[in-house]
Amino acid sequence: MGKLGFLYHDAFNLETAKKFLPAAFVFYLAIFTNTNLLRHANVDTFIVFRSLTPLLVAIADTLFRKQPIPSRLTFLSLFIILGGAVGYVATDSAFTLTAYSWALAYLVTIVSEMVYIKHIVSSIGLNTWGLVLYNNLLSLLISPVFWVLTGEYREVFGALGSNGGDWFRIDAFSAVALSCVFGVLISFFGFAARKAISATAFTVTGVVNKFLTVVINVMIWDKHATPFGLLCLLFTLCGGVLYQQSVTNARVEPVAKPKDNREPDAENVLLIERKEDDADK
Repeated sequence: MGKLGFLYHDAFNLETAKKFLPAAFVFYLAIFTNTNLLRHANVDTFIVFRSLTPLLVAIADTLFRKQPIPSRLTFLSLFIILGGAVGYVATDSAFTLTAYSWALAYLVTIVSEMVYIKHIVSSIGLNTWGLVLYNNLLSLLISPVFWVLTGEYREVFGALGSNGGDWFRIDAFSAVALSCVFGVLISFFGFAARKAISATAFTVTGVVNKFLTVVINVMIWDKHATPFGLLCLLFTLCGGVLYQQSVTNARVEPVAKPKDNREPDAENVLLIERKEDDADK
């Protein structure tokens, strides 16, 4: 689309790619752990752990990017979020060690991704479509390594073999193509938001958007939490909404030194008069 003039993106060059590669790697890890978490746990569990990220991102943002110290409301929301998460986990009928191991891995990765990519977006000097190009292209190049390391390539070949050699199905192609379109749009608006707001504010935005996900999950799937678990989930999301980034590090304007308008004292007056007398002589 860039060649056709519909959009403008920064040209791809190797030096910029080297600088962006760690961000793309962390981004891919976030997707990888996210996918495996959803494979081993229900959507509600994913949302609870996703709701824990705003406070962790706020702390990491303060420590590593010297952002404003979280306000009292932020710490209040920490207890609300943790209370909801603990209540949900206690009622989670689908609790497994594997699922929560992936949840912990996802939590660490997504916090790192939020803070580090905000740093890259703020410092690398690419426009929004340039960020989309570098992030998705480098992530695509990284993916075969994980296919081999995790053995996922066997699942791909197994699925192809089960179709009797029919590699192209219009329904599968349409679904994947549509997901690619939405993926590009999510990537574009995501990077645009990252450039405009803080890492923590972007994280909170993602948490709030999970309300609709919860509603859809309850309506179409039977693998979700109990009513009390859903109440705890709602409690957790409300804690995410209550997040407020502190602005305590307001810029301190340099104060101009006041002019010395004091009257000269008597000793200085006598000294001046003596100098004038010596000059007259």
